[in-house]
Amino acid sequence: MTLNFDLWVDRSHSDSVKWNKYNNQDVIPLWVADTDFTSPPQVIKELQQRVAEGVFGYGFTPPELIDLVVSRLADRYGWAIEPEWIVWLPGLVCGLNVAVRANVALHETTLMPMPIYPPFMQAAQSEGRQFKSVNVREKQQRWVADFASAESQLDGSERLLMLCNPYNPGGTVYYREELLEQQEFARRHNLVVCSDEIHCDLILEPGLQHIPFASLNSDAEQRSITLLAPSKTFNLAGLGASMAIIPNPQLRRKFLDTSKGIVPHVNILAYVAATAAYRDGEEWLSAQLEYLRGNRELVTVRINAMPGLRMLAPEGTYLGWIDASALPVQDPYRFFVEAGIGFSGGAEFGAPGFVRINLGCQRALLEKAMDRMDAALQTLER
Repeated sequence: MTLNFDLWVDRSHSDSVKWNKYNNQDVIPLWVADTDFTSPPQVIKELQQRVAEGVFGYGFTPPELIDLVVSRLADRYGWAIEPEWIVWLPGLVCGLNVAVRANVALHETTLMPMPIYPPFMQAAQSEGRQFKSVNVREKQQRWVADFASAESQLDGSERLLMLCNPYNPGGTVYYREELLEQQEFARRHNLVVCSDEIHCDLILEPGLQHIPFASLNSDAEQRSITLLAPSKTFNLAGLGASMAIIPNPQLRRKFLDTSKGIVPHVNILAYVAATAAYRDGEEWLSAQLEYLRGNRELVTVRINAMPGLRMLAPEGTYLGWIDASALPVQDPYRFFVEAGIGFSGGAEFGAPGFVRINLGCQRALLEKAMDRMDAALQTLER
């Protein structure tokens, strides 16, 4: 199989959210977390075959897909799950919202690391609910949540801890001892844990291994809601096939009851794509990871050579978290948009002095963006 991640696909005239944000502007879009890579060939082939049938009635979860998920989690992560633990969802963000509504009453609160992927905050504030922050700090060139510092702000109203591993936006892949600290914190305060692990297959740092929170021990398993999807791994985000894995039957029943009548079924094409990706996508995934590692190296070296900017190399995800707080500008996001680079603004994540970069694109486009950044920063030195 010949795989070419340098292949340019023009998405500017399509329905791409990423490319239409700056429509008719000379701005390189490096923001929302989908990639510009064509999905695995077998995914495309099987979607074409399914569309050719011409009938799109109601469907059900393919038994093969369930088997693939169970075996994949066992083989890749040493996590043995039961098929009945899986709750299928049309997207991971709705899983965040259901987890909050199922476990947090209106007068209760959620805890989460900050900065964080914006839908975490949006879900935690649904119907007037509140959340509290666990500060994320730099520790030995990694972004790590400081749970010890969170103890003093707790008042007993906390019911849910929302985690993100690998961490979006910082790219941290949590070590076992760090996850055990999170689990002990949750046990001590009797918290349900919703762990977003959608980037788990995208480990860029050699020698690191993703560890599912629920696989730590029986306590972690029984208090956990794990959110997963093939969407980031295989660039299927627009199709919408996600899952919540909930071992505890009481937590699972609450989750299902809260979803009833609100969360739609996964569409049949999403099931086709997910099945093909998990069955036949490993060669493509390995090649993508090598390409993303090259992109990570390029961007990390170049950004850290730029005055006023700093970026820790992400251990996982295809997202980089750039500290632009030393720049003499009021709004780093706006400054770079005016220079022709469209990052995600850090203010959305709770950190206005930062921007997030998406590395999931052709390397030539990243190099062009780096050149624009260099040129824009030179104007600040004049």
